[in-house]
Amino acid sequence: MSIVIHHNPDCGTSRNVLAIIKASGKMPVVIEYLQTGWTRPQLLALFAAAGLTPRTALRTTKSPAEELGLLDPSMDDETLLAAMLKHPVLVNRPIVCSPKGVRLCRPSETVLDLLDRLPPGPMLKEDGTPLIDAEGHRLG
Repeated sequence: MSIVIHHNPDCGTSRNVLAIIKASGKMPVVIEYLQTGWTRPQLLALFAAAGLTPRTALRTTKSPAEELGLLDPSMDDETLLAAMLKHPVLVNRPIVCSPKGVRLCRPSETVLDLLDRLPPGPMLKEDGTPLIDAEGHRLG
């Protein structure tokens, strides 16, 4: 199984996660979900594998979640899922699938748990915080 990243190229965290995967020596399958959209079975499978619910996977900032009334705690999972299918940007990202599991890789260092080997260092998070030192050791 190869690594798959559900990626938004406009997101700094998503770009950083993709760079970390590539630096580890893997060429992932990149799915730009804003272009392809989601299917219901796909989202349900990703959420189940990652231990997410539609509520925990909901992108609440820089998305139409508030305008659509989706931040109301009374919104059920079916309503959230239907909104995610209509507005793919509502799904938080990046979601990465690897032989080691499926995770919402936010913060970006979460992806390190899905890799067979760490990328060489030094490597920084998208905010400039050190992630891997010059000797290739994971920080934090």
